[in-house]
Amino acid sequence: MEERPAKVNPQAQICSRPETLPERFWQQDTLAVARALPGKLLVSDIGNWRTAGRIVEVEAYVQDDAASHSYRGQTPRNAPMFGPPGRVYVYYIYGNHWCLNFVSAPEGVGEAVLIRAIEPLQGLETMAERRRRQGKHELLSGPGKLCQAMGITGALNSHPLDVGPLQLLDDGWDPGPLVETTRVGITSSADKPWRFYPRRSVEWVSRK
Repeated sequence: MEERPAKVNPQAQICSRPETLPERFWQQDTLAVARALPGKLLVSDIGNWRTAGRIVEVEAYVQDDAASHSYRGQTPRNAPMFGPPGRVYVYYIYGNHWCLNFVSAPEGVGEAVLIRAIEPLQGLETMAERRRRQGKHELLSGPGKLCQAMGITGALNSHPLDVGPLQLLDDGWDPGPLVETTRVGITSSADKPWRFYPRRSVEWVSRK
């Protein structure tokens, strides 16, 4: 990876030496995984530039959920969602945005957690260049924004999250109490309170 001074968010800290998540993390059900993801670190070395941030907003999608891509079964487009847990499922939406999900159920079961927002920690200059935005709250506050800022595309489908160039890590940061509320931008199963974000991280979420 090419070396470059990485601009950091001076108000944010990584608590300890981050570690990959143990296999047992992915043995939980999807809603438990979704509640456990806020506070975890996402580190991207895509494009030879490091960008990193703390996950602060997620949404859960289970197979019998009418809002889920897997509701009507497996297709070529959603096949990665049926893969082993702890891997990436990325899909394209509105003709111009990638959306990042973590597969969260045993192989053959189509369930995943959508990553909606991340607090930027490292590589803010690279994020700003990719996003063509300077405000730090505009960098990762939405599914399409964070994929653009961190260089995430469909090329990462089925990528395991315990290795680069895209890794999910735990530094022991305590997210505190979670807000549990309805998901954004859906009409089916719109009443499900399956969007989660730490109350202490509300400034970074895509929608309050």
